[in-house]
Amino acid sequence: MVVEVPRWTNAKMEIATKQLLNPIKQDMKKGKLRYVSNIFPHKGYIWNYGALPQTWEDPKHVDNDTQCCGDNDPIDVCEIGSKVCAIGDIIQVKILGILALVDEGETDWKVIAINIDDPEAEKFNDIDDVRKHKPGYLEATVHWLKSYKVPDGKPENQFAFNGEFKNKEFAVGVIKSTHDYWKSMLHKKSANGEIECKNVTVSESPFCCTEDEAASIVQSTPSPGSPTPISSEVDTWHFL
Repeated sequence: MVVEVPRWTNAKMEIATKQLLNPIKQDMKKGKLRYVSNIFPHKGYIWNYGALPQTWEDPKHVDNDTQCCGDNDPIDVCEIGSKVCAIGDIIQVKILGILALVDEGETDWKVIAINIDDPEAEKFNDIDDVRKHKPGYLEATVHWLKSYKVPDGKPENQFAFNGEFKNKEFAVGVIKSTHDYWKSMLHKKSANGEIECKNVTVSESPFCCTEDEAASIVQSTPSPGSPTPISSEVDTWHFL
């Protein structure tokens, strides 16, 4: 997985799929940097949050289980290990299960996984192991995902399967299907819309470019400006 948001942080960092080479950047709304609210008793994100590369939730595909189309993003991962990762870390994870979030009418799968280098990784092989060894974590995950937009005036998110976590086998099936959608997009067998597919690794893709071209894109990126002060509102606790 690619880590976008370290655990306990609030900045809504994400892979910018509509920019060349898909850098990680902080999301903005109405000209302001976005931060997730603190939902009591938590501080920021409650896992290392990120995405599986080479996956895509196709916005034109209606999922049989959720009856909603994909959210046009890579599939999300909630990594439950003990280490707090850093933005941009690439870690190998063990898939444990999956939750079907429906976010404003779009399918938004959340994979539950653990870093294979975690000291306790050998204890975790399926979703029931999370219930056994980290009691309360799955319930907290549902509560967080259901509620995190409420402080912004939005309704609670909904779930397929009545908020039930599906097991590893089911999760792997979903991941494989999103990988197939990604492959179709990279080979122009399905429309990519505004998603930038330029890459240096998929040689048979018409979007593939040379490493020199990619380096030129990176070097032409504007230098960071002065940091924007973080509002004290980011530290507010919301009791729902």
